[in-house]
Amino acid sequence: MSKGWRSSEVFAGPQNAGARALWKSMGYCDGDFGDRPVIGIANSWNTLVPGHFNLNMVSEQVKKGIHRAGGVAAEFGVIASCDGVCEGHRGMHFILPQREVIADSIELVAEAHHLDALVLLASCDKIVPGMLMAAARLDIPAIMITGGPMLGGVEFDGRKTDETSLHEALGMLASGKISEERFRSLENLCAPTCGSCSFFGTANTMCCLAEVLGMTLPGAALIPAVHSERLRLACETGEVICRMAREGLTARKILNGLSIENAVRATLAMSGSTNAVMHLAAIAAEAEAGVDVMDLFSRLGPETPQIVRVNPASKWNTEDFWMAGGIPRMLKRMMPLLQKDALTCTGRTVEENVSACVFPFPENDDVMKTLEAPFSPRGGIAVLRGNLAPDTAVTKPGAIDPSLHVFTGEARVFDSEDDANAAILAGKIQAGNVVVIRYEGPKGGPGMREMYRAMKYLYGMGLNKSTALVTDGRFSGTNNGCFVGHISPEAAEGGPLAIVRDGDKITVDVIEGTLHLHVSDGEIWERFASWKKPAPKVTRGHLALYSRLASSAAKGAVVRAE
Repeated sequence: MSKGWRSSEVFAGPQNAGARALWKSMGYCDGDFGDRPVIGIANSWNTLVPGHFNLNMVSEQVKKGIHRAGGVAAEFGVIASCDGVCEGHRGMHFILPQREVIADSIELVAEAHHLDALVLLASCDKIVPGMLMAAARLDIPAIMITGGPMLGGVEFDGRKTDETSLHEALGMLASGKISEERFRSLENLCAPTCGSCSFFGTANTMCCLAEVLGMTLPGAALIPAVHSERLRLACETGEVICRMAREGLTARKILNGLSIENAVRATLAMSGSTNAVMHLAAIAAEAEAGVDVMDLFSRLGPETPQIVRVNPASKWNTEDFWMAGGIPRMLKRMMPLLQKDALTCTGRTVEENVSACVFPFPENDDVMKTLEAPFSPRGGIAVLRGNLAPDTAVTKPGAIDPSLHVFTGEARVFDSEDDANAAILAGKIQAGNVVVIRYEGPKGGPGMREMYRAMKYLYGMGLNKSTALVTDGRFSGTNNGCFVGHISPEAAEGGPLAIVRDGDKITVDVIEGTLHLHVSDGEIWERFASWKKPAPKVTRGHLALYSRLASSAAKGAVVRAE
């Protein structure tokens, strides 16, 4: 075995006969220990998550490509949970912390076994960024292939459905707008295939950003899960990782300040999930990229037009985005704004990749516009600051009706998502209210749950255009309406959100980028004088550890050794 491979320390020479014997016990052969790179396949396949249900088929094609290109494939499992299944109950506390466990577990396996390179298989919300964080931390050759989005379901309320349509329909059912039979029918027809959710939520946003970052082959993000083209691309991915290993094309040559800036631009241009802000901050930290992601969003937002509009911002879903040209066509239209010389996993630059792309489907101006004639002259994500968010908060103008871009209302305060949801369904929220949900941040939650159902219930109750919701928790990428999340510092750490009272006036201004509590500084300090930090909600297990070690949302909600 070549001394140039990391795996040589495991397999080369008579002193490592024991390691070779152990691998031979699984069917590996003498030829597998020659001058060939050992490629780890980090596969998050399971039958818990529809976005990961097809990854075993994808993995087999990756192995085929690795063998064709002269590598040795070694597969291992990675945990993955489904946000949609875990919404609205205690399970959601455990979702964001899994991102750290995923990154840690891949690092541990890759280092323990001295793997020469990695292929990362994932599709969903925290798994994709967790794997990218691991790649950045390890800085070995790495490439990602995602499982692809599911197809949209039966049409309902003017667009193709997905599983989140059920929560909107629940509000309609509660208000007598639809029948129980219609509601039950949606359950069977809204999610017709496996794949990541068909709306443009965190899962598909992060798959798209993996492509923008240069960590997947061009066009990989949006090919539907059930299309054979994804399997062909998986085989090519296996071939490419072997070339990357031989050429020494490591993760940090791709994941750096240039690609992070491109990813921020892309998030703004396609109005991606607000969670992308936090995940990009975490990836940048692991890559030691030397960029402040929050500042990038603040600086680039006003000068980056929104040129893509997909559900929840429109009736079009991810399949329509793919057919409109997907990420390659979007990058082609954005090229004047991009760091076009950023290197990608192909060994070519972003500009070179896009120049080589062929687009089999016609353009769709209802899904993707141009820089010259965009949906909006400003990006679809905004970072807010103010006396209610001294560090930062995040919102999504691309999913907010223009009439709500500046909204002032009276606070209705809840110390948990569960209490807020119950109040909304009980009809206790009125037009003009700002629903405040606190103690749901990384430490206070713990785990920073998504306030997904609250927004869906407001939509179903007909309040999505007359109320706002602010929280130190997170939102799903499918939410729309006037919402602000990731408020930092969080309430549990003594952020101003902790002292808001019912009846206080709050103004959300996504144009000026401010979040203001209409209470004097003196009154704020007086309230803090009587405030006491709450006791931890969890005192054992992984959540207790995460609660102690997690950074603020403004820093990516990461767990850092220092």
